Amino acid sequence: MLCGTGGGVEGSYARPMRMKFLAPVFWPTWVGIAAMRLLALLPYPAQLRVGAALGNFIQRLPLAYVRIARRNLELCLPTLSAAERAALLQEHCRNLGVGICETAATWWSSNAEISRRAEIHGMEHLTAALAKGRGAILIGGHFTTIEIATRILGTALPLNVVFRPPKNELLAHTMRRSFEQHGKPIPHTDIRTMVRALKNNEAVWYAPDQSYRNKGAAMVNFFGLPAATTTATSRLARISGTAVLTYFPERLPGNAGYRVTIGPAFEDFPGFDAVCDAERFNRLLEAHILKVPAQYLWMHRRFKGLCAHYPDYYGRDSRGGVGQAAKSPRRVPDGSVP
Repeated sequence: MLCGTGGGVEGSYARPMRMKFLAPVFWPTWVGIAAMRLLALLPYPAQLRVGAALGNFIQRLPLAYVRIARRNLELCLPTLSAAERAALLQEHCRNLGVGICETAATWWSSNAEISRRAEIHGMEHLTAALAKGRGAILIGGHFTTIEIATRILGTALPLNVVFRPPKNELLAHTMRRSFEQHGKPIPHTDIRTMVRALKNNEAVWYAPDQSYRNKGAAMVNFFGLPAATTTATSRLARISGTAVLTYFPERLPGNAGYRVTIGPAFEDFPGFDAVCDAERFNRLLEAHILKVPAQYLWMHRRFKGLCAHYPDYYGRDSRGGVGQAAKSPRRVPDGSVP
């Protein structure tokens, strides 16, 4: 649920489908949802403590995600010592646990509760972009704050969020029902609706920073390593004539809440080269990651190539290895556009 940006499955949730959710296969999901609901009732400081404890527990599990995060830290932050990276991994896992509690708050807290915990900086940049009447594209990254960050901006204005639904239908249904109270989800394949929202002078948010190996992918440097990356932002901006801005979140120390920052519109965007456009965003993303390194979602296999000759950075956690890329189904990352 953390790697998504809110959302659910497409189609109607009529009574027959809701009855389907009473089947035993969904009982574990109901237990998880009930636990999340209880988390949302806790005071904010207590949520942070529970989240940190959950993160400590996650780190001790023999999970591929933890090994992937450790490997990504080695690849992206090689100047850190082994001890520094180990400490960063531990802090990252704690942030991941806190993110789970934040997801509960995202689903059930009121706008007033969310607003009390958040500072929105750079709103004037978004206001200026919308004043031109062509909408605004907000691009960000997959941080452990991804759920709460979209909710924060959704309390300030109607927000369209590009999403990829989880496979669990009940979880997708719960997430979408919650999100529709404060925003408008757009399926990641629905370019037409994205363009329509922009033409209606609305804001569209998505995160283009995960491994992308569909049509329109290019190898773009991320922390100095070529990574399969979508170039769709340039294409969408060219089609719509829309301004592109960054949107980055930060979980503040202690119980201080959150700061989210909207950057100024990119100048001369899109350029002549979509790869250069993606490089521009990656440099800004890297700068923000270095500001809050423990809050980035390191548990994603970011370095997967477009061909069999690309290095296999993840070994047993590569799900068949990079060499299998041409034969395996291509997946669109959460929050990205095709």
